[in-house]
Amino acid sequence: MDWSIQEIAKHAGTTSRTLRHYEAIGLLPATRIGGNGYRRYDGEALVRLQRILLLRELGLGLPAVAEVLDAQDAAGHETTDALREHLAWLQAEQDRLEAQIASVEDTITRLEGGEPLMAEHMFDGFDHTQHQAEVEERWGEHAFASGDRWWRRKTPAERTAWQERAAALASDWADAAGRGVDPVAEEAQALAARQYEWLSGIPGTPQTPDGHPTREYFTGLGEMYVTDARFSANYGGEAGASFVRDAMTAFAEREL
Repeated sequence: MDWSIQEIAKHAGTTSRTLRHYEAIGLLPATRIGGNGYRRYDGEALVRLQRILLLRELGLGLPAVAEVLDAQDAAGHETTDALREHLAWLQAEQDRLEAQIASVEDTITRLEGGEPLMAEHMFDGFDHTQHQAEVEERWGEHAFASGDRWWRRKTPAERTAWQERAAALASDWADAAGRGVDPVAEEAQALAARQYEWLSGIPGTPQTPDGHPTREYFTGLGEMYVTDARFSANYGGEAGASFVRDAMTAFAEREL
């Protein structure tokens, strides 16, 4: 039994375009291509895609995903053994999320009850270094080191303010996308300008001499928002992320 690229994209919550990209970089070849030119995928390909998506959920970039899969295959791991490794990583991630949930629940309880906060427990499960390898892979060790110093030097209030600003921006993007705003309209371009200024405050990323994101970095992020489910979720899904990308691209073409 095999499935079409459209069927697999639907079941996996991704897009045909993403699957074609995985094939183009050698990550997920189609099992066969029919006489009509349509790609088909068998059970083995589905398992490989599941492994790819699991690794992506854990924060690995595509080159790192390929390295993990190649290393497991070279070591002679059976598919079930490789999946057990992925399962162990997922369980570790589950433990981290459960620690975060317990930490936030405890904070809410203490705030509502007028009890003193316990700093030693408030940040259980929170680790901004978990994506260090991916950041260094994309933009170099300097990018992560600069961003890490910048974040650590912030006070708790400054961190909260920064996160609230990011959340408000993402919410405004999702709202505009839901209302069908044209990406080149004034409202969308104002959001793109806010996004540009917000990114300007993050050190270590590719910037112009005056401290603003480069055009390539800015438009590249817009594309990543669409292709990476971790980011598209911030904008209401792939459709919302596509709106953000198109608005950012239009802004870059006009202003950068």
